Amino acid sequence: MTSVDLTHPTDDAPKRERRKEARPGELLVAALELFVEKGFAATRMEEVALRAGVSKGTVFLYFPSKLDLFKAVVRENISGRFQKWDAESERYEGSSAELLRHAMLSWWERVGATQASGISKLMLSEGGNFPEMAEFFQQEVLQRGHDILSRVIARGIARGEFRPVHIDHAVHGVVSTMIFLALSKHSACLCTKDGMTLDPLAYLNEQADIVARGLASAPAQTDTPATGAQP
Repeated sequence: MTSVDLTHPTDDAPKRERRKEARPGELLVAALELFVEKGFAATRMEEVALRAGVSKGTVFLYFPSKLDLFKAVVRENISGRFQKWDAESERYEGSSAELLRHAMLSWWERVGATQASGISKLMLSEGGNFPEMAEFFQQEVLQRGHDILSRVIARGIARGEFRPVHIDHAVHGVVSTMIFLALSKHSACLCTKDGMTLDPLAYLNEQADIVARGLASAPAQTDTPATGAQP
């Protein structure tokens, strides 16, 4: 009869505990991959479980519904970044044009360059079919991002760096450049001409320059002599 070594009864316990603690994160990674690959409607909880290497029951233990799972994915990968963006914009000491550029580039670093950028495509294609999901995304992502960019532009106006503009319209212009980049990452054949490859950082820097120039306060007018006039 084979004896059982009881001298280290807790050897496996830490491993099991670590595995249990890691499961929510593993499920979120698997869910993000599937949502981006297949969309919300086509993704099944069984597939998420299979990709994460757990049972279907385990998924429902942490996330009661697919919508709950989607919300957790968005909070983990997108809306969870806003607290840091808020803090950065509040303590930023440079010009408002530089702050706007920073916001656009940091979005790319933290969201756009990651798989989470595919959520933009998902929302555009499926948001209208799932009102509760759309409302959640509007409140958790769109509104909070809009608020940050609005404060940046309002800061520039208040400091005399930007001319008075319709702030909401200006924000939509900035957001549209980022959405285009996200879509081109996941649907390049539909967003750019054949063979064209976008350099994300070059694109965002160029767009930041265009926006900043468009928002810049008009230079002071000076009297310029007419052509041919003697000084």
